[in-house]
Amino acid sequence: MLLGEYSHNLDAKGRVSVPAKFREDLGHTFIVTKGLDNCLFAYSKEEWKTFEEKLKNLPLTNMNARNFIRFFFSGATECEIDKQGRINIPQNLREYASLSKDVYIIGVSTRVEIWDKEKWDNYTSPENMDLDEIANQMSNLGI
Repeated sequence: MLLGEYSHNLDAKGRVSVPAKFREDLGHTFIVTKGLDNCLFAYSKEEWKTFEEKLKNLPLTNMNARNFIRFFFSGATECEIDKQGRINIPQNLREYASLSKDVYIIGVSTRVEIWDKEKWDNYTSPENMDLDEIANQMSNLGI
C-alpha cells in the first residue's frame, strides 16, 4: 500500500527521486499519466492494468467516457527508475502539472501522485480543505 508524503526536488532535466518506500510497490518500471486536480498519477504496471480494464469497459458511445479515456491514455508514459532512484518526467507531463523545482510525492493507496509544492500546499490549506464538509460528503457515500 502506498502511503505518505515526501518532498523532493525536480532537477533541470526533469528527473525526480522516487521515495524508497514507493519503489518496491511501483516496481522498476511503472506508468505515469495526467491525473485529476492537475497533478500526475503513477501506477504500478499491475494497478495500471486494473485501471485500464475499467476504462476499457466504459461505453465508447458515451462522449464523457471517450474523453476520460483519452485524457488518461494520451498522457501516459512508462517510466523507469535509474540507478540513483530517479525517473525522468516528460516535458508534457511537467507542463500539465505545472511542476517546478519543488514537488511533493504522495502515496494514495494504489497510486502515487506527484504535485507541484505550491499547488499541494494550496490544495491542503485550511481555506481549501474543509474536513467537516468532506466527512459529511463521505458519510453520504457510506464511509
